[in-house]
Amino acid sequence: MDFAETTVADLRDSIARGETSARVTAESSLDAAEKLNDSLNAFLEIDRDGAVNRADEIDSKIVSQKAAGEKSALPALSGVPIAIKDNICVRGMQTSCGSRILGPYHPPYNATAIERLLDAGAIIIGKTNCDEFAMGSSNENSAFGPVKNPWDTSRVPGGSSGGSAAAVAAGIVPVALGSDTGGSVRQPASLCGVIGLKPTYGRVSRYGLVAFGSSLDQIGVFARNASDAAAVLQVIAGRDHHDATTADVAVPDYSRELEPEIKGQRIGVSRALLGEGLDREVRASIETAINAYRDLGAEIVDVDLPHAKYAIAVYYIIATAEASSNLARYDGVRYGFRAEEAPALRDMYRKTRDEGFGPEVKRRIMLGTYVLSAGYYDAHYLKAQKVRTLIRQDFLQAFEKCDAVLTPTSPTPAFRFGEKVDDPLAMYLNDVYTVTANLAGVPGISVPCGLSSEGLPIGMQLLGPYWSEATLLRLAHAYQEKNPLGARPKIHA
Repeated sequence: MDFAETTVADLRDSIARGETSARVTAESSLDAAEKLNDSLNAFLEIDRDGAVNRADEIDSKIVSQKAAGEKSALPALSGVPIAIKDNICVRGMQTSCGSRILGPYHPPYNATAIERLLDAGAIIIGKTNCDEFAMGSSNENSAFGPVKNPWDTSRVPGGSSGGSAAAVAAGIVPVALGSDTGGSVRQPASLCGVIGLKPTYGRVSRYGLVAFGSSLDQIGVFARNASDAAAVLQVIAGRDHHDATTADVAVPDYSRELEPEIKGQRIGVSRALLGEGLDREVRASIETAINAYRDLGAEIVDVDLPHAKYAIAVYYIIATAEASSNLARYDGVRYGFRAEEAPALRDMYRKTRDEGFGPEVKRRIMLGTYVLSAGYYDAHYLKAQKVRTLIRQDFLQAFEKCDAVLTPTSPTPAFRFGEKVDDPLAMYLNDVYTVTANLAGVPGISVPCGLSSEGLPIGMQLLGPYWSEATLLRLAHAYQEKNPLGARPKIHA
């Protein structure tokens, strides 16, 4: 089944009418996952039995409704295959976070987002590979090997949610969930040529998302088009009593909000963000996208984000500090991996963390512990929080002039494996355009906007005010309708 040729809503309706079945759809997705995983390494677990059983339940419900003479009324995602990043808890399936320290851990509960997907009829086909504990921009930090980019398997898919991005790009599933702490949904979406949506902080529950940076993390959505992203967000968004940081803000009908024209919408552009460090072909694609929005009737206005230049430094202080705190729980006592041959408790702690964590996670734990330590807290962590406030204020002032800000998503197209892995600073700079949204808590979406001369996808990013996901999805939808990417990856289902 070619998921590129249908939307999530059309797929559900086709299943409801009996033109296909949930089982046929699930098996098509499972077959593609198993067939392509040797090439892509996108999945860490594929749950054929669970997915087929769930599909059969949906098909049985449809048969029962028809036998009773009832019109088949299915939930929004009935029969829709979906892949889940391996740092989001799914009961009965592994949650390793791409790390040996969790290894075969199977949580006894579902994340709130997963419960809502299941209630909506979605079929989870597997857990996707990711950078260890979501720390990375290339998926080279997974303890289980890197994910390959479907467009060119010699190149990275982006990170940390590279497995979910690759699974959608390759047509294995129409939609997938990832997490975004500093760009981990939007950056791989850009490098793999798909939609990647990070909601406003507090729009989607973090209950059941394994914590990296608690004030930054958000569950996000990958899809091939804005309408599918809207359908999934509709299901998972909203207040959750399990997560005190979720906001009691009404969830609009995202699918219905796609349709109004964007004529008169104001899109802000900060020319300072289109200068040094930006790949020439990415800059050209962004300029073309700006002109495309003019042609669609949008007004392009200049905005200034003066503190954006400090965002990388601020992010890698706050994120590592929170990581140091959150990852202290992995000590070999409560769950996951425990080192052997450790004669004393302190030795067991030390050996477990040394053997269980990879080098990037260790680096960030050490950085975070340093900035939180006595004598350095005020100089680093406290100052970073103050600059974070300034970044948030920059966005508030910019949104007084515009409805969304347009930037590149990533400074370059997908780079080759090994190209940056030994240079942490060069790797961190891949997030230069995305971390601001997490620091400010605003929503962002990456939209495919072109191909490089080597045939690699390029993405643009749209950032909006708090709770403006509907506007971002509408802008993305309008652009895709007139400017579809067209090309397909070399590896696809």
